[in-house]
Amino acid sequence: MITVTDKKVMWQGGAPAEPTPEASREKTMSAGVIAAHGGERITFDALISHDITYVGVIQTAMASGLKRFPVPYVLTNCHNSLCAVGGTINADDHVFGLSAARRFGGEYVPANLAVIHQYAREVLAGCGKMIIGSDSHTRYGAFGTMGFGEGGPEIVKQLLGDTYELPAPRTILVYLTGTPRPGVGPHDAAIALCGAVFDSGFVKNAVLEFAGPGVRSLSMDWRMGVDVMTTETACLSSLWQTDEKTEAWLALRGRIGDYKRLEPADGALYDGMVTIDLDRLVPMAALPYHPSKAVPVASLAGKTAGQGVIAGCAGGTLQNILEAAAIMKGHSVGSGYFELSVYPSSMPVNLAAMKSGAVQTLMEAGAVMKPCFCGPCFGAGDVPANDSVSLRHSTRNFPNREGSKPSDGQSAEVVLMDARSIAATARNGGVITPATAIDYDMPEYFDDYDPAPYEKRVYKGFGKPIADEELRYGPNIQPWPEIPAMPEDLEVTFTAVIHDPVTTTDELIPSGETSSYRSNPMKLAEFALSRRVPEYVGRCKALMAEGKASAVYAVKPGDGSAREQAASCQRVLGGGANLAVEYATKRYRSNLINWGILPFTWDGEFTWEDGAVLRVPGIRAAIASGAEEVTGYIGDTTLTLGLGKLSDKEREILLAGCLINWYRQKADF
Repeated sequence: MITVTDKKVMWQGGAPAEPTPEASREKTMSAGVIAAHGGERITFDALISHDITYVGVIQTAMASGLKRFPVPYVLTNCHNSLCAVGGTINADDHVFGLSAARRFGGEYVPANLAVIHQYAREVLAGCGKMIIGSDSHTRYGAFGTMGFGEGGPEIVKQLLGDTYELPAPRTILVYLTGTPRPGVGPHDAAIALCGAVFDSGFVKNAVLEFAGPGVRSLSMDWRMGVDVMTTETACLSSLWQTDEKTEAWLALRGRIGDYKRLEPADGALYDGMVTIDLDRLVPMAALPYHPSKAVPVASLAGKTAGQGVIAGCAGGTLQNILEAAAIMKGHSVGSGYFELSVYPSSMPVNLAAMKSGAVQTLMEAGAVMKPCFCGPCFGAGDVPANDSVSLRHSTRNFPNREGSKPSDGQSAEVVLMDARSIAATARNGGVITPATAIDYDMPEYFDDYDPAPYEKRVYKGFGKPIADEELRYGPNIQPWPEIPAMPEDLEVTFTAVIHDPVTTTDELIPSGETSSYRSNPMKLAEFALSRRVPEYVGRCKALMAEGKASAVYAVKPGDGSAREQAASCQRVLGGGANLAVEYATKRYRSNLINWGILPFTWDGEFTWEDGAVLRVPGIRAAIASGAEEVTGYIGDTTLTLGLGKLSDKEREILLAGCLINWYRQKADF
């Protein structure tokens, strides 16, 4: 089904081959796209954020001197749009977003109109483009667009005319062969891929390039469904070869000018290869608590679930909805404990599903159609009952993302599955069933696109800033507190010591109920590490009262979301350093640096408990000198701490104390 080849391969004549001396990484698709955008200092074609992140991004940029948006910047409202926590503050963020789009010349997509990544696919993505977004699933490779999911400070840099630093990444060929059989969907391929590569780190911080004869057998919805899940492999970005299906998809959406043929050149050199035989794929499930915990759905057959959810950028696409409807046609979800919800990824997708008859079929079967909303992915919608299992065609199943609270005795589990097998399970009354085990009529391929919802509601102001537009604030929208510059000597006290193999950003700052507070740095910080180390906030505050700094130790922190708050919450609570064996993602390490937190690494056995003090004399001079290692002390133990390769800009940001301070120094205000 999936084979990993851990050696260099070359593209030749439409297939992988043994490398020759003439083979070159410069002949890969991504190398060409990166070179066209500045090489190691990239300027993006467009930026995109949602309502958990854009207020903080804009506030940071304003504090750093923002006057206008220099490139198209889209603000979507698909994350905290249905949260009831905190009264009016969600809608306050949305009103602020619209006023900012008007003042600075941006694009504003109202709540429930589209989820962030479907809007980008339908409106922004095009062959050879590059887009950066403040959401980890910023992946548009199926359209020949390199998408990068990063923390908010990287968006700020683009808004201020700065660049994204990208040393030449490793590139991995994902070679596709065959054709998937009925009942097998994109989530099956994606879960199998995550299972094959995540634990080993084989594709970590690499670019995945999808090519091969199997690509032609896949619809665009199928491709985008696999592509968006590449984030869960820990790769940096993705890119697919393009063809007549790409061209037709863009043409239907009035964007034929965004099409061009992309494919690897003969002699393209790759650092490794993953082969996916689509013929051999079977329905897959990702067990709690990670998309890489892959098992065949057949191994779960006969077990029961209480909920099925098809949602968002991964599950809510048109072809998934059409095939789920075909499976449910003439059948019923039933009146038992199992329930089925479907969230279309955009209003144009919803309209197309209505025209096809799929919406009617699903509703007649007892499914509930929901708004265009990302909630089930991060814990703000369809919370299951205690001790139940929720089957979801969404991007993640991290612990407690679905909204349960173990501290209050509440527990639930999310298993990721494709829409097809979720529908088959619904048809079987909640008994887990692979879609390949049932008979149904495959729907004919159908695609339709009506831009009317966007034309009627989206504010498009790029290039038309209204300088005197008043920004509209709510009482929860608060500025960043003052952040100190790096001291001459570092002394930090560990307030959280975590020995888990991986620590996710959901554990560093929980998703779900905290979403409403993302525009209030200090209030949000009250939730930091609340699900993992409940004592963390109190410990940090006690140190701050004494004028002291704190630190976090974790083996491998930062897997998951791009949200910068995983770092900024530590910083506003006096955090000065992280110590890790390694960092799970490039984006989390970048977030630490942009918020002035030293990203130390050390591979020794950490035997100390919280309260231990780390001293690094002369840290400021060491950073300024370009040192990649520094000497630290915990008690009588000497530690050689790694800093990794820091760019000149990263060193300056650390010395300044954070990105905001750095820009203020540059602007001399």
